[in-house]
Amino acid sequence: MDSQVIEQGEAGDKLLAQKDVLRPFPKTRRTMKAFLLGVKGILFRVGDDWYFLFALGVIMALISFTMDFTVSKLLNAHRWLQQELGNNTFLRYLSWIVYPIALVAFSTGFAQSITPHSGGSGIPELKTILTGVILEEYLTIKNFGAKVVGLTCTLSAGSTMFLGKVGPFVHLSSMIAAYLGRMRTSVTGHYENKSKEHEMLVAAAAVGVSTVFGAPISGVLFSVEVMSSHFAVRNYWRGFFAATCGAFMFRLLAVFNSEQETISAIFKTNFKITFPFDLPETFFYMILGVICGTISCAYLFCQRWLLGYVKRNPYTTKLMANDKPVYSAILALLMATITFPDFLGQYLASRLSMKELLVSLFDNRTWWTLSQNMSSPSPVGVDPQNLWMEWANPQITIFGTLLFFLIMKFWMFTLATTLPLPAGYFMPVFIYGAAIGRLVGETVAYIFPDGITSDGVVNPIIPGGYALAGAAAYSGAVTHTLSTALLAFEATGQIAHILPVILSVLIANAIAQKFQPSFYDGTIIVKKLPYLPRIRSRQINSYKVKTNEFMKTDIEVLPRDAKFDQILQVITSSDDTEFPVVDNTGVRAYVLYE
Repeated sequence: MDSQVIEQGEAGDKLLAQKDVLRPFPKTRRTMKAFLLGVKGILFRVGDDWYFLFALGVIMALISFTMDFTVSKLLNAHRWLQQELGNNTFLRYLSWIVYPIALVAFSTGFAQSITPHSGGSGIPELKTILTGVILEEYLTIKNFGAKVVGLTCTLSAGSTMFLGKVGPFVHLSSMIAAYLGRMRTSVTGHYENKSKEHEMLVAAAAVGVSTVFGAPISGVLFSVEVMSSHFAVRNYWRGFFAATCGAFMFRLLAVFNSEQETISAIFKTNFKITFPFDLPETFFYMILGVICGTISCAYLFCQRWLLGYVKRNPYTTKLMANDKPVYSAILALLMATITFPDFLGQYLASRLSMKELLVSLFDNRTWWTLSQNMSSPSPVGVDPQNLWMEWANPQITIFGTLLFFLIMKFWMFTLATTLPLPAGYFMPVFIYGAAIGRLVGETVAYIFPDGITSDGVVNPIIPGGYALAGAAAYSGAVTHTLSTALLAFEATGQIAHILPVILSVLIANAIAQKFQPSFYDGTIIVKKLPYLPRIRSRQINSYKVKTNEFMKTDIEVLPRDAKFDQILQVITSSDDTEFPVVDNTGVRAYVLYE
């Protein structure tokens, strides 16, 4: 017995000796630990929020730049393949349709196989989360991975699918913010604060917008208007700081990659600054606001109806339940066939990417004048210096091309919003509004070819200014926001048209908010997310509704000291999944209807 005790003691000594060997220099380690704790105390003395917000902005900028770089390479490869196939129409058609079909089908299948919550933009769900509703798996890391890979494939399909990345980036930024929040809790040792988590998510929404357009100020305002049902002023600095860090890093990476010589606007324009518009043109900008507001109402109604129809129709419901990649592939085949450059795509500027579409629409020159003086045929490839030539078709003129683009993209984009893949919808709306403004601007320039005379001075019409106003007005009307005006200025670096643009945005918003819910609120309605809509002050009857009119009273309750047999009886006698626990069973309990 004594020998066993001695052996155990020797074994313990050996184990301690091994631990000492594995952890040498205990005094030095204690010194370093104390030093690191002191550094942590000094750094976190100014507030730990700064560091996590900075990390959020930098991480999202890196993701945005990497995704743009990858998408650009894939789009260039597809464009190169089209040129190499030459005049073989059949092979060019095959390559044109196979490319987006494969990417869209893979995006849908990959994202849905990881988590079914990765489809769409994510903004409606995030709005619901910010109201206090817990939605499982919407902010998980696996959803983040599915969204990144799926969105990259979606964007690589190009303007054929006519989809963007703003919404998914707001969702991605929120997932990173939630993960950094958990890291902050473990690093600081503080308990998990729901209020702090809410503040980080609001700041993340601003970062998502700023790392797409390089627009920190409008990113913060957009997050306030779209994401929050109520906004605390103390969150302002968090949003601005994180959004500024993200936008600065995003534009800095473009300089390091030799895309630009210095940090500048993402969509460059060359509007005349000395006299951008004449006072009589204000009337035409007001008409543009009315047009954008009216078309936005029609679009919001059609989009919401189609989204609901896809959920109700037995064929599409079965297809979406069992074969979502097949559904996406069918729609991709339809859109790729229509946008084939040798078919209807020649009237849709289908060879341009999403960014090139917007840059071309912001051109300060008058396309009608350029097309009249155009002598050479259309180039074989896309000319970066003359993107307007993709819109010039002698058969239907510039006006016919823009009008045909608006008609076709209206229903094609409405159909694309039903795709169950990661995709954003703000950029297509922005481009569509720019096309509306361009058509109005070209029409005004055609009516007044020499410009508008005011006080004996003739000032030419700048159609690009109307495109800028149209982009801000239409996107603002669809999303029910005013920050799109500032977004247009930050993204283009132009502020000369501030008055007519804001006027157009206000008129378009007034019309859209009067007749239709916003794009995101409409999606919440169709998806039946647990989101309480805003009760407008003019709807007086809403305030006459009493709580007992929509409460459920016939529910089973459990006393706090209930026995096992009593609990079993209550659970088996009802189909409810939740049961209130009360102190006194004589007090009735009520719950809201779901």
